[in-house]
Amino acid sequence: MLGIGTIAKKVFGTPNDRKIKATRPLVEQVNALEPEFAKLSDAGLIEKTEEFRKRVAEGESLDALLPEAFANCREGARRTLGLRAFDTQVLAAIFLHQGNISEQKTGEGKTLTASLAAYLNALTGKGVHIVTVNEYLVQRDADWMGKVFASLGMTTGAAVSQMSENAKRAAYDCDITYATNNELGFDYLRDNMKSNLSEILQKQHHFAIVDEVDSILIDEARTPLIISGPSTDRSDMYVIIDKVIPLLEPEHYDLDEKTRNVSFTDEGNEFLEQQLRARSLLEPEQTLYDPESTSIVHHINQGLRAHKLFLKDRDYMVRDGEVMLIDEFTGRMMQGRRLSDGLHQAIEAKEGTTIKPENVTLASVTFQNYFRLYDKLAGMTGTALTEAEEFAEIYGLGVVEIPTNVPIARIDEDDAVYRSVQEKYAAMIEKIQEAHDKGQPCLVGTTSIEKSEMLSKLLTEAGLEHNVLNARQHEQEAQIIADAGKFAAVTIATNMAGRGTDIQLGGNVELKVLEALDADPEADPVAIRQRIEAEHADEKKKVLAAGGLYVLASERHESRRIDNQLRGRSGRQGDPGRTSFFLSLEDDLMRIFGSERLEKVLTTLGLKEGEAIIHPWVNKSLERAQAKVEGRNFDIRKQLLKFDDVMNEQRKVIFGQRRDIMEAEDLNEIVTDMRHQVIDDLIDTYMPARTYADQWDTQGFYAAVIEQLNVDVPVIAWCEEDGVDDEVIRERLIEATDKMMADKAAAFGDENMRNIEKQLLLQSIDGKWRDHLMTLEHLRSVVGFRGYAQRDPLNEYKNESFQLFEVMLDSLRQDVTQKLGQIQPMSDEERQAMLEDLARRQAAVEAAADASANDQLAAENANQPADGFVEDDQTTWGDPGRNEPCPCGSGEKFKHCHGRLA
Repeated sequence: MLGIGTIAKKVFGTPNDRKIKATRPLVEQVNALEPEFAKLSDAGLIEKTEEFRKRVAEGESLDALLPEAFANCREGARRTLGLRAFDTQVLAAIFLHQGNISEQKTGEGKTLTASLAAYLNALTGKGVHIVTVNEYLVQRDADWMGKVFASLGMTTGAAVSQMSENAKRAAYDCDITYATNNELGFDYLRDNMKSNLSEILQKQHHFAIVDEVDSILIDEARTPLIISGPSTDRSDMYVIIDKVIPLLEPEHYDLDEKTRNVSFTDEGNEFLEQQLRARSLLEPEQTLYDPESTSIVHHINQGLRAHKLFLKDRDYMVRDGEVMLIDEFTGRMMQGRRLSDGLHQAIEAKEGTTIKPENVTLASVTFQNYFRLYDKLAGMTGTALTEAEEFAEIYGLGVVEIPTNVPIARIDEDDAVYRSVQEKYAAMIEKIQEAHDKGQPCLVGTTSIEKSEMLSKLLTEAGLEHNVLNARQHEQEAQIIADAGKFAAVTIATNMAGRGTDIQLGGNVELKVLEALDADPEADPVAIRQRIEAEHADEKKKVLAAGGLYVLASERHESRRIDNQLRGRSGRQGDPGRTSFFLSLEDDLMRIFGSERLEKVLTTLGLKEGEAIIHPWVNKSLERAQAKVEGRNFDIRKQLLKFDDVMNEQRKVIFGQRRDIMEAEDLNEIVTDMRHQVIDDLIDTYMPARTYADQWDTQGFYAAVIEQLNVDVPVIAWCEEDGVDDEVIRERLIEATDKMMADKAAAFGDENMRNIEKQLLLQSIDGKWRDHLMTLEHLRSVVGFRGYAQRDPLNEYKNESFQLFEVMLDSLRQDVTQKLGQIQPMSDEERQAMLEDLARRQAAVEAAADASANDQLAAENANQPADGFVEDDQTTWGDPGRNEPCPCGSGEKFKHCHGRLA
């Protein structure tokens, strides 16, 4: 019997259906204009862009311009790339323009879709940012879609790490800028550490289109971007603690895999105290509960987490003597990204690699708060509906499911659950062998490097040729995935499977077209596409006859989204295909979330070895478990965001003040107000309201005036005058300090004085903000314990952080006033030297910021082969030294890579 909700949906359609239906007329308007724009010359397309820009400047809305702009952009893409946007792509682009997430299935052409919405919104002249997950895609999409934008009279830039400042500024000044989420975030932080307005890269945050929006705004949103500088080196402590942790017995700690938490038991604390006393890290009477043990407790907690929660080749890998984190959602190496709070150092000690010093935070922002800076935000992905609630609540983004251009013909089989991992792998190898024998390409999904290599070993033993794609081979990602749809191909991939590159049956046409166009830019793209498509037609027929792409997953992920991404690789644009999930009771998700009930069912059924339980109920049960995990992860991210929102309000105030200071021609009014406020504070402190003159602390007042204002006036004598009050003394102090600063300005010269005021203000703000960030980090780490006293940790954090912020602003006023009071007129040479010193200090701060951010991103660029590098032609390798990076772009030393083969 159908439920009321099901009946209503059949009669009225779902909310998603109604949105699609309401937008169809706009698509028809775009289609109706197609013949008109097809008649335009190439120059006519550019003239149309200029006409649109003028109409926007005169007040016409982008909504009114949409049909014409989309028709113009569609025609530009058809002429330059030989691609005509489908109606479904136009539909998705309309929802992007309206500030939604367009959920398009794999292979539906998200890159071209984004170009339509980007072109329309770039007509305002405020710039559009298109965000992708890695720098390979930044370069690829900027080059690819840049041809379309150029044909329409618009400029395209790619902002990547390791670029010069001037090159990156030029990229941001373009109409459309492609960049990774990391680079955008770091550039924003670096911008807010600059000292001159002309050095700012991101002029405004107008409109951003985020590709793989679920990956960027949800998966990566848990880790803030941090620009940091090195602090004191405590590597010895990590090494000593690392020798203690392996001595622990299971009863010494509690491990909760569901929440990924680990803590010491009372027995564990007693054991640790004995071990630490034996190593002279604790005094004979000292315990781990004493205040002076805080640092040691921090180190042993991080050591325990490193050993019990972080597994090699799952959470991280060791490459060239360096611990590289692995993104649990995409399987990619996060080169340069480091865990904070000493956890990365603890893992380095565990693996015996060089321990790099901990860092002090100079600036920090979460992706949630960075992307909420934009006036309008949109996103694209193949899998967003499962997280629609989070997108709506955190970012105010709606999710619209776009229908496929051709109906999906893929068969999704029910999950098969085996008792053991060995039985599961044996069944998978058998299925792969069956598919391979008939020429059906197979994509095998795994969740870690370790498991992908284990499966690879089994396939090798079975005599099956295959490619492996995990964090160790991520440089060849695009090529491996492009070949994954070829006849009888077998590809093993971690969760990163195919991001940004389609698996096309018979091979990837787009990559071949791009390669041909790069080789001969003058060639006709339509003719090239026709030729390459004809070459692939025979191969595709064979693969279609074999049943299309077969996706086999070796286990379910915590998130349904990741499973759907893998499943979506098959059945692209109406192609046939099938997907199967092979599970065992020993899988992490099954073991942690409910294998006991299934074990009873399997026992009751009396399953023999090698047999599996296959039933839709199993799928439903697993999806419910996944939904619970997703809900818990959402709550964690929401809680983290609530804490970061507190800091974000303060960040916006500080960054806003910095921008105001850089934009101001004359800061004399600001520093004068600061000085007068310091005088008010001094009078309130030493001459409290409703007190008599004989109760005033005149000696302390005199000393404070000299220290903070650097003016020697007879305040003690003033205080002893008959009938004098605090207001009279305030006016006298203001008069004396104003005259002193006016004399200094005359001696320095107005322009020099304005420069000094600006640099001192910026330096003081930066220094105080860095100290404040560190204080907030410490507050954040201890405020959770307030919950034991029945107090809300978030409210406690809000109240105390606000008080700390006020204290910081008070100390900022004092700092600026004190420094300006102490500067003295000097000779031209001394003045020049001082200005140079100020500039040098600012440059040092910016250099530290660049080094920190570039450390996290440098490797992505290093993974691009050197210009002209050809694998099989040693004459193209240049002449690298043995210890220099290999020209193939692997990131390894030449002697460990191609130098070993030479």
